[in-house]
Amino acid sequence: MDTPIAGDRPDTALPEAAVTTTKAHRVIVAASIGNALEWFDIMVYAFFAGTIAKLFFPAADDTVSLLLVFGTFGVTYVVRPLGAVVLGRYADRAGRKAALMVSIRIMMLGTFLIAVMPTYPTIGIAAPIAILLSRLLQGFSAGGEFGSATALLAEHSPRMRGFMASWQFASQGVATLLAAGFGTLLTSTLSDAQLESWGWRIPFAFGLLIGPIGFYIRRYLDDAPEFARSARQEPERSPVGEVLRDHKSSVLLSIGAIAVSTALTYLIAYIPNFAVKQLHLPASTGFAAAMVTGAVLTVVTPLIGYLSDRVGRIRVMSVFAVLILLLLLPAFGYLVAHPGFGVILGVMFLVGLLKAGYFGPLPALMSELFPVTSRATGVALSYNLGVMLFGGTTPLVIVWLIDATGNDLAPTWYLSGLAVLSLTTVLLARRRLRAVGAATDE
Repeated sequence: MDTPIAGDRPDTALPEAAVTTTKAHRVIVAASIGNALEWFDIMVYAFFAGTIAKLFFPAADDTVSLLLVFGTFGVTYVVRPLGAVVLGRYADRAGRKAALMVSIRIMMLGTFLIAVMPTYPTIGIAAPIAILLSRLLQGFSAGGEFGSATALLAEHSPRMRGFMASWQFASQGVATLLAAGFGTLLTSTLSDAQLESWGWRIPFAFGLLIGPIGFYIRRYLDDAPEFARSARQEPERSPVGEVLRDHKSSVLLSIGAIAVSTALTYLIAYIPNFAVKQLHLPASTGFAAAMVTGAVLTVVTPLIGYLSDRVGRIRVMSVFAVLILLLLLPAFGYLVAHPGFGVILGVMFLVGLLKAGYFGPLPALMSELFPVTSRATGVALSYNLGVMLFGGTTPLVIVWLIDATGNDLAPTWYLSGLAVLSLTTVLLARRRLRAVGAATDE
């Protein structure tokens, strides 16, 4: 049975230390840049899945080749919970900064290996195996990155947890915008032969430039006073044992809450392939649509996070979960019936708004479900289990559903089911937080 969680509500937490605007900006950039690098690589891999399939996973059938690419994409998420436990535990014991310095090093190594990897015609079966190993490294790193960075953001300004922690997801919007920008530029200026020969490597090479910048910024970052006090009071705590023993229901609630959000993320990642294969539109059109979504996520997510500090996380998330359930199917139905540049841009603008509205408050809600002593571990473990179950598998599910049913709208049925799951979970989280005195909406 779970023990009560204290101090979940920002304005009933420990007294907040003064956080200057300059310091807040530095914390946001330092904590978010690793997540941006992670999602940039994820989006580039997904956006260029068709090209990577030909170069590293050749097969007689294009669908089989694409399934192999997304299968590798999904398998790497199996290692993320391991990274969450190892690096999350390290963050709860040695500090958020220490864990973030380790995770960005590992992430840079995985990106470097993909950027320079020879293709299947050059080294044979070693090529797809090496890609898988590179993605496993990135998955392990990402597993600990989210929990450590979210805890850092949430703890630096407890009264503005929604706004501060929302930048963790806003950085995904920046990554989507950059990755889609590369996709639009490369597919509209390079021939297929040039893209397959060297063009697809350019975004990964760019990703390598982000890592050293993030590493440099993080060197001069301090852990939040809230964590420092906790570390002094309980230096020998066991974060993993605490989460598994005392906060199992918080883990389950966090997993359910993130289900529809993470699935929408990977739907966005699949859109360039969907535009080409199902809508028969130019690849650049799909990338342009993803750019629109990335721009919306970057701008709107922090605004929604700020709103959640004023009116409550659960109230905001519940409204947008219902809107996802009601609007996603008809929006994609119209897109499939009337494919075109303007239509796909409009639909993906709507998807960006719906996603930003739901996941803007989500990192803060997850952090409030766990005490500071095991926050990084709890958030990292639940987030990565949720992404493993409902996120990394989404492109694979989409490809399989469309192929099995012959219906281009089949993926929206899956997403509607996840919207129901997340809405139910969020409402249960309200009861959970009220039961322990957090009263997030009061």
